[in-house]
Amino acid sequence: MTNFDLNLPTQIRFGKKREEEIGSILTQDNITRILFVYGTSSIKSTGLYSRIISILDEYKIEVVEYSGIRPNPLVIDVDRASELGRKSAVQAVLAVGGGSVMDSAKAIAVGIAHKQKIWDFYNGSQIKKALPIYNIVTLAATASEMNGGFVLTNSETKEKLSLKSELTKPKVSILNPELTFTVPPNYTAYSAIDIFAHTIEGYLTSTKSPSFINLLKESVIKTVKDKTELILINPQDYNARAEFMWAATMALNGTTNLGLDGAQFPNHMLEHGVGSIFNIPHGAGLSIVIPAWMRWYKDNNRPQFLRLFKEIFNKESLDEGIEAVENWFHSLGSPIRFSEYNIEESSFKSISEKAYKQAQMWGIDKTYTKEVIMEILLLAK
Repeated sequence: MTNFDLNLPTQIRFGKKREEEIGSILTQDNITRILFVYGTSSIKSTGLYSRIISILDEYKIEVVEYSGIRPNPLVIDVDRASELGRKSAVQAVLAVGGGSVMDSAKAIAVGIAHKQKIWDFYNGSQIKKALPIYNIVTLAATASEMNGGFVLTNSETKEKLSLKSELTKPKVSILNPELTFTVPPNYTAYSAIDIFAHTIEGYLTSTKSPSFINLLKESVIKTVKDKTELILINPQDYNARAEFMWAATMALNGTTNLGLDGAQFPNHMLEHGVGSIFNIPHGAGLSIVIPAWMRWYKDNNRPQFLRLFKEIFNKESLDEGIEAVENWFHSLGSPIRFSEYNIEESSFKSISEKAYKQAQMWGIDKTYTKEVIMEILLLAK
């Protein structure tokens, strides 16, 4: 087990009706004016929006709103929201939504504090400060509620890239599984695949993986796989939603990657290349690239691949295991080939160039050259 540092400053409030505590939380932190960030119409149709506004009004917290955050959040929205937040002199950012809204909130918190465009930080500017971030989670998948990472898409440069900072770890995140009851089946499936990807990245790429971490990761995957089936049968199964939700947080809050040696995130790098050009759900993009990457990489870490396939899918060989992964993705209604999303081979060169920039940022570009990325993409055509 290698040396590691762990900093988990985020306070988690988990369970039924915990969103009702947001007013007292902000008041205790002396927050009197917030930027309320959310997506489109879903939190209004469920009644969550009006409940939150009522609570904030009760605690006399002034609300400045920015709505319309998209599933693959855009730089343009972050910059607009940051400008609004600066002009309104907000003290904190409240995100109500899933990973896209929470990622946007982190970027907005940086943009407001620095008084500059967010893409500057993707091009080398250092994050030195950020406003406090509070979350009410409505979709479990990304663990953005308990980590410092955020992914944005630049529609002008057609780049989808990730950044992270200790300063963008949320202060408080509220997780009420009841708020995920209305997540539709396709996004439940995409969420499960995203959690699977978060878990296997380090599991399959590390040169050394402690047995405790292996077991922890396998427990996350088994939980998500089992609970997804129950949720698709009964979307209002509270216990299934609750275990799914906490497994999602555990998958990328830092605890399941401790002590690993050489862990990388190549599947997310590949998907960012796809998502930079095509507006495809993140989980769907991952379900396309993961089997292809597995076929390309499997001989580099045969013992871990065989362990994964045996523990999760009860398969004895590499090829059977990869086929089982594909079958699971397809059973969830997610694509496993680019052709299923009408993405043609002629786009692969552009995808590889965009993915390569993320590889450079993550320091894995010596392994994942543009040529290697192209080779993997061709396995998924």
